[in-house]
Amino acid sequence: MRDYDHDNEKNVALLIDADNASPDHLDELLLVLGELGTINIRRAYGNWAKTSLKGWGQLTGLHSIIPMQQFDVVKGKSATDMRMTIDAMDLLYRGNVDGFGIMSSDSDFLPLAQRIREDGLPVYGFGTAKTPLSFQQACTRFFDMGALALDDAEELEQPATEKGQRPVDTELLQVLGAAYKASKRDEEGYTTLSELGQRAKAVSSFAARNYGFTRLSDLIKAVPNFEVKPGADGALLVKRLR
Repeated sequence: MRDYDHDNEKNVALLIDADNASPDHLDELLLVLGELGTINIRRAYGNWAKTSLKGWGQLTGLHSIIPMQQFDVVKGKSATDMRMTIDAMDLLYRGNVDGFGIMSSDSDFLPLAQRIREDGLPVYGFGTAKTPLSFQQACTRFFDMGALALDDAEELEQPATEKGQRPVDTELLQVLGAAYKASKRDEEGYTTLSELGQRAKAVSSFAARNYGFTRLSDLIKAVPNFEVKPGADGALLVKRLR
């Protein structure tokens, strides 16, 4: 039985679809995924004979990423996806991996994400904002790589409507509202921030970083519809105002 209570002790496998992902924000990805576990397995898949993968080639050695060669067997068809999926299933069946990071904006990995989650393992997706919603929702959490590129200092210092952060939108309010309704609340209507976050992740591929915040608490404080206060045990409490 795997223990998921201690995120930093998780053995996470990072699988990169180099044919369909830009290396521009790899540093941000490694920072985020590193907060969710230890990235002991790092592989990037693609046809390394292509000049388009030159940027990736320069980063594999720097970040200890193993380049997995896959030639294009048939023009217009990607054998990379199949190779990456087979390796993911091999890792899953060995039972030594506690979570997967999949860097791709390709909806072809939807079945893979669903299958991994059926075994109770988290799947962290990393792609562009144009990634099909079906794949985003199949992931335990999905991160918009463009949002991850924000400077951390800027994230914490500026309000949600300023440069670098997405304004509060209807979709976000719906997710947080549904999570709040599903959370256990005290007689004053407060729930714990941790439970609110867990409920939000359960109903969508919600991630605070997609809105320009490194922490959920900073995001909630920027939403005018919610009030945040410290609890007696030091845990943060959240209440919906309207």
